[in-house]
Order: sequence, then C-alpha cells, then structure tokens
Amino acid sequence: MTYQTILFDVADHVATITINRPEAMNSFTRQMMEEFAEVWQKISWTDDIHVVVLRAAPGRAFCTGADVKGAITGGNDTPVVDLNNIWHCEDPGDKLGPKSQRCWKPVIAAVHGMAAGGAFYWLNEADIIIASEEATFFDPHVTYGMTSALEPIGMTYKMPLQDVLRMVLLGNDERVTAEHAKAIGLVSEVVPLDALWTRAHELALQIAAKPPAAIQGSIKAIWQSLDMPRSVALANGLKFPQIGNPVGVPQVDRTALMADKAKKYTLR
Repeated sequence: MTYQTILFDVADHVATITINRPEAMNSFTRQMMEEFAEVWQKISWTDDIHVVVLRAAPGRAFCTGADVKGAITGGNDTPVVDLNNIWHCEDPGDKLGPKSQRCWKPVIAAVHGMAAGGAFYWLNEADIIIASEEATFFDPHVTYGMTSALEPIGMTYKMPLQDVLRMVLLGNDERVTAEHAKAIGLVSEVVPLDALWTRAHELALQIAAKPPAAIQGSIKAIWQSLDMPRSVALANGLKFPQIGNPVGVPQVDRTALMADKAKKYTLR
C-alpha cells in the first residue's frame, strides 16, 4: 500500500511511523484512519518488526485531532465522522490506535509541539510516551461546543481523574506542559526537541533487542487486563507466561544472561 498521510520505514526490527500532514497541524483525516488501520495490521503480522516508534512531521504540532477545518471547507478528504447516519457513526480511535487494532507490538510515542483532542487516540494506546520540552497537551472539544468523551475516557487509564476533568473542562484556556505531563504520569521522559527522535529510537532499539515473544506476550496480557476485574485479570494473565515462556526454541540464552556479572543499566 502506498501511504499518502503517513511515512513508514523499518530498520533494525524497529518500525517508524511518521504522521505526515504538517501543513494541517498533522491532523487526521479519513484517509489517515484507513492507512493506520492497514499499517497496524502490517506491523502485527511482520515478525521482523519488534517495536514501533510513532512520531509526527516537524512543525507546531504532533497532532491537533481530526481535520475538522478541511471537512468544513470541502477538502479532498471525506469527513472523519459521517453525521448523516447516526447509527453508523464510528469511533476514529478504532482505526488509529494500535491496541484497538489488536496490535501487540510495543509503541513508543515521541511527542513535540501541540498534542490536542484526537491526538489522545494514539497517546492513550502508546506503551511509552516521551515528549520534547516545548510539548503541550490539551483538549479543545468543549471550547467549540463539542462533548468530549472518547479521548478523556481513554485518558483516565493513564492520568488521574482530576487532571483529565480539568483538561476537558478548561478546553483551550489551559495547556499541560511536558514537565507537568511527566509529573502526572502521562509522559515518562522529557528531552530537548532536537534529541526527541534520537531518544525514541534509542529506547526502541533496547526493546527490540529483547525476545519478541516475551515482549508481545507482556503487552497483550497487561492491556487485556484493563477490561477485567482483578481476579479475572490475574487468572487470565497466568496463561500468558505458561504459553509464552517455554517457547519451542528459547529466544534468549538465560544461563549466559544470569552469568553476566557486568550488567549495564541506566537510572531514571
């Protein structure tokens, strides 16, 4: 498939997806929704891909949500949501998000500039989020008279409820800085803008070097547990190490790893 709204590249077991509509604040269209649905399936079924870096073309924004302006002015793309038939309205996040597409490869999101509204379809389903120092996060829906529901519900699994509600209710009147996003647990690391993509790739390479069966099993077990009561989640989670640990051919030499006394690690 030839992509029109994203860039896609694979090297060293790392797939890099770049949201590529800088002229429209990297906002998403129906075309982009279809392309993400396809690319997540491609990543899922390509064994050579172990981890994903999700980033956006340079400019003022990582993503400002749906391209509402383009739809209103009669752009080349059809509206993200067709309101003419309310019984067939779909959630854009079902195609944009990796977990919604049942892709269990780890996703590292590298956020710069503005991340607003529909950008959280990606952020809510990313496994690691790092941000540049000037990045900001906000939800403009209510400012424009639109109910904010889907994105903030997803946010509650990553952010304290009071911070989600404050973001929703203040709309365009307040933006969360990268440092505050780190303080409330949305972002795990803040770096200078010129180091953002490099740092995301460094993390991706560290993850990609680990046994892929263990990584994907861990991702799937943890994310699926979010839809279950605790006892059910634990019972279901037990199946993953039973299936995923004694893989037919071990993907790592455990004895050699345990014997290595010069272990290297970083502190965060």
